[in-house]
Amino acid sequence: MTDKLPFAVDTQQEVHRLSTNWRTLLDAMPEMVFLLRDDCMVEYMNRSAVACFGNPCPQPVRDSLRAIGETCRKDLLGSTEATADGKVIETVVDTTPVEYSSVPFIGYTGERLIMLVMRNISQRKNFERELLQFNTSIETILEQKISELQASEETRRRLSMQVNSLKSQLGHYHKADKMVGRSRKMRELREMIHQVSGSDATILITGESGTGKELVANLVKATSGRDDKPFLKINCNAINDSLLEADLFGYEKGAFTGAVTRKIGKFEVVDGGTIFLDEIGDISPRMQVALLRVLQNGEIIRVGGNEPLRVNVRVIAATNVDLAQAVKEKKFRLDLYYRLNIINIDIPPLRERKEDIVELVSHFVNHYREAFKKEIDFVPKSTINRLLAHDWPGNVRELENLIQRAVLMAKGKMITENDLIFDHDPHMGGQQQTDSPNIDLKIGTQPLKAIVGEFESSIIQRALQKYSGNVATAADQLKLGKTALYDKMKQYSISAKHIKKTQKPG
Repeated sequence: MTDKLPFAVDTQQEVHRLSTNWRTLLDAMPEMVFLLRDDCMVEYMNRSAVACFGNPCPQPVRDSLRAIGETCRKDLLGSTEATADGKVIETVVDTTPVEYSSVPFIGYTGERLIMLVMRNISQRKNFERELLQFNTSIETILEQKISELQASEETRRRLSMQVNSLKSQLGHYHKADKMVGRSRKMRELREMIHQVSGSDATILITGESGTGKELVANLVKATSGRDDKPFLKINCNAINDSLLEADLFGYEKGAFTGAVTRKIGKFEVVDGGTIFLDEIGDISPRMQVALLRVLQNGEIIRVGGNEPLRVNVRVIAATNVDLAQAVKEKKFRLDLYYRLNIINIDIPPLRERKEDIVELVSHFVNHYREAFKKEIDFVPKSTINRLLAHDWPGNVRELENLIQRAVLMAKGKMITENDLIFDHDPHMGGQQQTDSPNIDLKIGTQPLKAIVGEFESSIIQRALQKYSGNVATAADQLKLGKTALYDKMKQYSISAKHIKKTQKPG
């Protein structure tokens, strides 16, 4: 008896060591591992299984594992094979979706166990469910749309028309389009340009000074069939009349003093392309006759020459003069007016499209803050309201000049009303235009004292502008004491020196 005891102890130690080793190995596995006894109760759970279901397992989990064990015992223990076929089965343990495979397992004491290797597939099932819902949603939407399209031929026709309309509208935006504004009038202007630019017809661009006639001419040329051909711009008001004729049509040697060689004119240079004649309403009667010949016959005659020369030039003209009125006043030839006015593109003044002012302000602020290296990033609503209340006699050019000065003069990161210095209104005899407060906008938002104060500030500024910054004269004309006027000027931050400075020539 005593001889056999050490051997039995060694055997127990070896069994314990081997048992510890396989438990350690199973605990290291990321999969869940269960060992089930003959009665299908859980004999062992590794760490992954405990982390998922707890230890001891809740009763619903034990019931699910018992059912799995019974199924596996029938399949595995009833088989003559010693190993499993590796089949993976999906099921649910309580409420947790899993997949498992099973193998027979002989314990160290000889008991016959079942090993379940199990994975939690909740995340995968969620993904599959979401994908199914997504596919179902897409299929439902497609079926619904297809059904709607099949339901009515009229619906398909309207959709087709809408698509064509959208394509047409998208086509109205061109990389050469530098005009800013999305108001109804600007949309109509762009549509008009794209309708007529494809032809070679003469175009007359009309509109007040500062509305952007040159931008329209650029877009007409860029969207025409002559985009890759020469394009010249001539300001007819900036060149002496006799020099203008020689510049446009060229001259022969000896045509006048200094004409030592023949020179070809702009119409010959731009042959095949486009010429833009700005301020066409200011040309002389002699120039009108010469231009009429080009438009009627496509011919020019060099100054000092006799032979007509054929040219193929598209003419775009622009003016802020009312040519119809000029014809009535015998200042402009009727036949030339008809030749120029084949297609008229009239640019709306800024006061008729004030909804574009905010976009224009943003455009000019972005441009000039980069040019002046300023950090302007905000224009308050009060400043925008001041701009909206202005009549803009100088149109977009006046607005650009104003924003340029405001960005340059701004002390902080925003443009205030004090930074707005409006251009001179030519209709006010040289006086600087100071907008009267828009009473409708003020009432209900400002007290009476503030509204009256703005009127008073406006009157004082106009008086000082009228008398070239002379405080004494302004005070006398306003029937106000000089000291009292100085007090009010200080109150409203009005500088007589600044007014004198702005009125100096140059």
